[in-house]
Amino acid sequence: MDFENHKRQVLIVVENLPVPLDRRVWLEATSLVEKGYQVSVICPMGRGWTEAYEEIQNVHIYRYPEPVEAHSGAIAYAKEYSHFLWHMFRLARKVRRERGFQVIHGCNPPDLAFLLALRYRLSGVRYLFDHHDVCPELFEAKFGKKGLLHKVMLWWERMTFACADVSIATNQSFRRIAITRGKMDPEDVFVVRSAPKLDNFKPGPGKRDYRKGAKTVFGYVGVIGQQEGMDLLVMAAEHLIQTLGHKDVHFVIVGFGPQLPEVEADVASRGLSDYFTFTGALFGADMLDALNATDIGLSPDPKNAMNDISTMNKVMEYMTLEKPVVQFDLTEGRASAEEASLYAKANDPVDFADKIAWLIDNPEKAAEMGKLGAQRVQQNLSWQHSVPHLLAAYERAFSKQETRAEAASMNSQRGRT
Repeated sequence: MDFENHKRQVLIVVENLPVPLDRRVWLEATSLVEKGYQVSVICPMGRGWTEAYEEIQNVHIYRYPEPVEAHSGAIAYAKEYSHFLWHMFRLARKVRRERGFQVIHGCNPPDLAFLLALRYRLSGVRYLFDHHDVCPELFEAKFGKKGLLHKVMLWWERMTFACADVSIATNQSFRRIAITRGKMDPEDVFVVRSAPKLDNFKPGPGKRDYRKGAKTVFGYVGVIGQQEGMDLLVMAAEHLIQTLGHKDVHFVIVGFGPQLPEVEADVASRGLSDYFTFTGALFGADMLDALNATDIGLSPDPKNAMNDISTMNKVMEYMTLEKPVVQFDLTEGRASAEEASLYAKANDPVDFADKIAWLIDNPEKAAEMGKLGAQRVQQNLSWQHSVPHLLAAYERAFSKQETRAEAASMNSQRGRT
């Protein structure tokens, strides 16, 4: 097949968020479409995205019923992942029949899309692994190193890298894992950072109702789960308000997740409900309205084996919107924000509150940090800087696909002579 004249067809598979709510996947999909690729996506329903099929901005989205949330335990996860695998294979057959694909772009967690790649490998389909999370470290952060299940996570990761023709990493730490633990050729690993697209993610006044009349407003956006450190944020808020006496403040919490009821209950039990607004899931302009109404971005992700090497999307978004950041001292957190953030002692909510208080007391410095962050995004880290790396990764994957097709053609010709 002449791939230069044939439209390149891609299937993206993601399990943990619907599209277009998954901001990274949506940026990848739409960027590929802009470059002439035909893109199909398999993802779950949820958070208002309930159509089994729809086309948005020329991206063809196939959704399956929302899985049962895995709150705890191996059995719960087994049910969730079995649900995912069944629908992944079912919808891949449908996409293959209706639209076709030459590359499968598998996003983790979980590290199971390699099974789909194996299914279509003999048909010449290449596998591009999009390394969103380090799953063994994610498991460790949630449950500790628990013998067999932790070993299963490591085995899945090894199989994922072994099956991947190309891998894309969100940062240099993930790239090192792909090369060292994953044994991938460095030429097959590309860094594609997660960052906002500047043409539709801009600073502005926001929706002032979110401020509740407070002098200083803090923003949080992201998942509200076990490993995001929301308990530390609430403890920091209590220290800031009750001990340090900063009462003219408000916290705007944008997001959803399994721990949301517990966080709301924790806030109420500490007598802080009047200081918090929980918006639930917001998307697009609604999310911008909330974040732009805030003054300081908070990233309370605790220091652990996973978070220390992960790039937090929220930090990139705060920086893009010219918000100074407070976070714990994480390796990739520093790599992203540099001087645009203050860094609290690892997992210390009192020091986290002290850093927030310093920004309240030094508004000129806080504004300067916000501008430094926005400049850093504009000059080095925005999505426009990631697109060339994404396209290079795809060129690598399709070159392997073409080489395999040519080899098969040559073998076929030899067989006829």
